[in-house]
Amino acid sequence: MASTQVEKKPEFAYQNYDSTLDKTIAFREVQLGEDLTRIHNWMNQPHVIPFWNLGLELDKMQSHLERAIADTHQTLYIGYLDGVPMSYWESYWTKDDIIANCYQPHPEDQGIHLLIGEPDYLGKGYALPLLKAMTAFQLQHLQTQKIVTEPDIRNQKMIHVFERCGFEFQREITLPDKQAALMFCSRDRFMEKWES
Repeated sequence: MASTQVEKKPEFAYQNYDSTLDKTIAFREVQLGEDLTRIHNWMNQPHVIPFWNLGLELDKMQSHLERAIADTHQTLYIGYLDGVPMSYWESYWTKDDIIANCYQPHPEDQGIHLLIGEPDYLGKGYALPLLKAMTAFQLQHLQTQKIVTEPDIRNQKMIHVFERCGFEFQREITLPDKQAALMFCSRDRFMEKWES
């Protein structure tokens, strides 16, 4: 598959060796020209469609990504394992997101959306180390004291992964596209859980 080919010298925004996986996790910002086909393929995977509802035609996906990249309240990333792109991430400021209608956000709170796009990477225990890495990446912004997420309430596997990372269920909320589990992870809780 073309999307699993190792790229040449991507410019990573974050990179860290995970000893539990014996693999390097990295994130780089989405580039429309490079990633459109890849993300379109991932969004049309059977395991992704029910939770993202973005199984669009390629031209509509391009329009969607153009708007998403131009939206300054979020940054889109491609996640890597050992140099192979295999996941998609959205890191966003909650105060400017629709989630701000569901709780009282601090101006520095950040949020996470994610998917593992490549089917070959499912069910192998990669979600937790990847989520842990993205949370650590977001907490490099020292003013951020809380990371927020709102997985689909039906996605119990992902809710469990968030809980194992340090996120705590707050309550069920209604968003325009889903019933969701509002979950918080404080800086203190994350550091206490993972700082060695």
